[in-house]
Formats: sequence, structure tokens, C-alpha cells
Amino acid sequence: MKRDVRILLLGEAQVGKTSLILSLVGEEFPEEVPPRAEEITIPADVTPEKVPTHIVDSSEAEQTVEELQDEIHKANVVCVVYDVSEEATIEKIRTKWIPLVNGGTERGPRVPIILVGNKSDLRPGSSMEAVLPIMSQFPEIETCVECSAKNLRNISELFYYAQKAVLHPTAPLYDPETKQLKPACSQALTRIFRLSDQDLDQALSDEELNAFQKSCFGHPLAPQALDDVKMVVRKNVAGGVRDDRLTLDGFLFLNTLFIQRGRHETTWTILRRFGYGDTLDLSPDYLLPPFHVPPGCSTELNHFGYQFVQKVFEKHDQDRDGALSPAELQGLFSVFPAAPWGPQLLYTVPTEAGRLPLHGYLCQWTLVTYLDVQRCLEHLGYLGYPILCKQDSQAHAITVTREKMLDQEKGQTQRNVLLCKVVGARGVGKSSFLQAFLGRGLEHQDAREPCQEPAIYTINTVQVNGQEKYLIRHYMDGQTPCLFVSSKADLPEGISLPGLSPAEFCRRHRLPAPTPFSCTGPAEPSTAVFTRLATMATFPWVPAPQPLWWEACPHPRAPTVSVIKTVGQLWCQVPWSGAEALAGPSRRWS
Repeated sequence: MKRDVRILLLGEAQVGKTSLILSLVGEEFPEEVPPRAEEITIPADVTPEKVPTHIVDSSEAEQTVEELQDEIHKANVVCVVYDVSEEATIEKIRTKWIPLVNGGTERGPRVPIILVGNKSDLRPGSSMEAVLPIMSQFPEIETCVECSAKNLRNISELFYYAQKAVLHPTAPLYDPETKQLKPACSQALTRIFRLSDQDLDQALSDEELNAFQKSCFGHPLAPQALDDVKMVVRKNVAGGVRDDRLTLDGFLFLNTLFIQRGRHETTWTILRRFGYGDTLDLSPDYLLPPFHVPPGCSTELNHFGYQFVQKVFEKHDQDRDGALSPAELQGLFSVFPAAPWGPQLLYTVPTEAGRLPLHGYLCQWTLVTYLDVQRCLEHLGYLGYPILCKQDSQAHAITVTREKMLDQEKGQTQRNVLLCKVVGARGVGKSSFLQAFLGRGLEHQDAREPCQEPAIYTINTVQVNGQEKYLIRHYMDGQTPCLFVSSKADLPEGISLPGLSPAEFCRRHRLPAPTPFSCTGPAEPSTAVFTRLATMATFPWVPAPQPLWWEACPHPRAPTVSVIKTVGQLWCQVPWSGAEALAGPSRRWS
């Protein structure tokens, strides 16, 4: 919702634009009227909608067309004022003022317009008969108000309707030509209905209706009011009430009726309570509330979060078999714009014959929260966590763990979710290792679709000293380029250690031979090794060339453990010195 409202008054000379503004401010008809009133601001605490309102006057005598168009561009709503006793001013609405306001926006959003018939004290009847065809021709006209600046009639109402046209616009909700809700509005209200239908019987019971009513408007409906609402629906919509419960068709009809009767603020209150903005998309403030994760910390669902997602599971487990079938899972996803979990889900968490049990479902939520807390916040928002749990935001469901360095200092961790990275060359069995963590042998793994990529994460629970922990295993790409660097190549070789030499280790694992490196000497250290690292990261599919040699008589040095690459990065550790690495006579490499 907008944080302030800017109202512009346009119209022919002498129709009473300035008098209307001065009568509102002074609460009496002014004896002397200037050619144009100064801009005034009404504080938020004295307006019905509690937002600051700026009222701007205009004058063709004092402003150029360019200046008027600039004011129109800045306005949130335009009041086109006419004299009810002068038919010529009514005709100018159609031929002059509306084209000036919205003439260049045939396809884009149009500025809402309020028609204001001033000087009603000079005419005994109404001008509405002459104005109605204009209102039918131009859908951007929200309403028409007849008033009198002299008698102070409908002055406050005029500016209330102007403010309402900005804060609760009709255009995004309703198509006056078809007399139907617009698709985006219908889709948003359908999602709200599904969230409110707690027992998934496709209808809202009195209990569900009152919970919805209390969430949106702060109080439940009286029993008689509930009966009256359902009676109106029964008379107008076949199937709008079923077994004394309000169906989706009935719910949509009620909102259509509110809008047709000029009570579109009711529908806007519902939409905004459930997170929708002026464009009928869920607003970023709703989906992504402020949430800070310091470096070294991780994110986990807390018990409020687990309680909520488990309740969602139980709601959609219609056959009460403890697992979600594909159809039940699709029903759960119906409040999302698209399915948040793809086919990889079956190879990421424990499943049962293609169904998602509660254990696997909680594992998936745990994984999303740990890997991408922003996505978790979005998912909880789509499921209506703030509304259904009566909280300010879904951040209430997530806990930030203690910094990892503090865990290391104290020698223990309070984390319930742990990450293990799995590395190795292609074909050594990493995928099988991950799937085995889900209790699947090779026979089950071979049933995977041929085109199905292996899951890069798996998650399950394990027992650690009697406590249940979630363990995430991360499959690292076997094609990650690895480079072993033997540092301190200028030093004499050390004593040979038992086991494989670095060169033999690299050969067996089909890795490039160790690359010696030294940064001693008067000359600037060579940057060739760093160029090579960048080249390997840029072209990981290109076979590694022969080792690079740094000195006239270099020596092979001990490498690190596996060099690990994340997306777009290459990590390289060189923890051993040359003297500690290898022993043997000095030799020249060729």
C-alpha cells in the first residue's frame, strides 16, 4: 500500500476547484478565493486510512500545458471538477480533461479519476444522468461525487473517495466490461481460500470462516451475520454453499459483490493481509522479510517451523498413510506459483515407493533451510506462515546457529544439521555412496531414469551420542580440476615418507603430476601456476598438460589432500613444506 497520496484537482475555470480545497481546510466557504490554492498536506492521523495526503490545485491561467502534465504525472489520483449547473463543463470532461490525463496511456496503467460535480446548491436535481455515459466510456473513472463548496456538502467524502481510489483501486481487481474479477485477483483469492480451507474439503466451515474473518478484520462474524452471508450466496450462485459451507465459487462471488457495491477496500484488506501488493503479486516485504546470517553461522528450522510444516503435511495427507502421494504433493504445491521441489527430490531424501513420508518431507525442509534460507522464507510465505501462525513474519520459524569458530573453541556444537562433502574421481562410486545413505542399494539406484542427473545432495538423520542429527552429504563434481602444488621447491628434498609418493598418488587417481613452486630469490615469483589454476577452472574439460617447472633443478614436493572446487572457484591448499615431503638425490626433471 502506498505511504502517501497525492490528489490533483483539474477542471475548467470557475468550477470551484480552489473553493473546494479552502472549504475542506477552513471548514467554511471562503469569502475571497485566490486564482490557485497552495499545495496542502493533511497529516496521517486525521485521514481515514492513516496516510499523509497532499492536495494540489491547478489553474490553466497560471500554468502551462507542460506544467499541468507534470502535475498529472506526479499525481496518484485526479479529481476532474465540473459545474453541475453548466452542461458545457460536463462535456469538457470527455473531450478535454480525460484525454489530457490518460491520453498517452492507452495500454499502460491509467491514473484513477474521480468526477466531482460542484455547486450542487445551484441545481435542485442531479447531474448523474449526464455523467453516467462518460463513466461507462472511461473505466479509469472510479466514482462520481456531487458536492457544494458553499454548503460544505460532501466535501470530506470527496477527498475520502479520492484517497480510496489510490489505496484501494478498482482497476487491478475488477473488469467493469465483463463484470468479473480479473484473473490475477481471482488467482490470489483462490490461494487465500485454499490456505483457509484447513480440512481440504473444498469449502469453508463456520469455524474456518471465522478464523479467516478474525485474521483479516480482527473479529469474528456473529452467527446471524454468517447465516445472512450464506443466504446471499445461495440466492445468487448455484453451488456457492454446500452442506452449509462456503465454496470457492461463493467466496469469489462475495468479493465480486463487495467491489460492485463500492466496498473494494474489503477485498484489498483480505489481499494485503495475505501478503499481496498493489500489482497482486506477493510483495517482497512479505516473501523475504529481513533476516541476517552472520559469517560462520548456519540456519535451521526451529520447533515452531517444524510444527508448522508438519501440520501442513498432515493437512495434505488425505489418506492418513503417513506419506504424500504425487497427487497429494501437487495439492500442497497449489498455493505456490510453481512446484518448489523437482524430480531430484526422490533421490535427495528418503522416500517410500515414489511417495514422500513425513521423515523425508522434514529432511527436505531441513535441507532447503540450511542451503538457501531465502528460498525457505519464500516457501513458508507461500504456505501462509505469518497469517496462520499469527506472527509478524516467517523469520519466526528459523534459527541462526552459533558461529562455527565458537563451536571449535568450546569443543562442541549445538547444531542439529551437519554438512559432509564427498569428493572423488568420476566412476569411483560417489553417487552410490550418497544413495546408500538413503538406504538404497545398487539395484534400486539402477532404476533411475537414464537421463536423470545424480542428486548432488542427500540428507537423512543419524544418531550422535543419543541425539538425532540431520546429516547432509554433498556430491562434488568428479570433473572438478585438481592441481597438487609442491611448495618450497628451492629446499633440499626431505626424508621419504612411507606410502605412495605424490607423483604415484596423482598417477593412480588420473590427476596432473605435482607442480613444484618456489617464491624465494631476488626475482619476482612466477605467476604461471596461478595462470594454470585459472585456466583449469575456466576449461575444466580440457586434459591437464604436463607439469610446469620452475627452476633449473626443481624437486617434487608433497601435495595437499584433494583440491576441491566450488562453482566458479578453485581451492588449493599446500600444507607441507618441501623438506618434510620427499627424500632422495637431487634430479632434473625433463
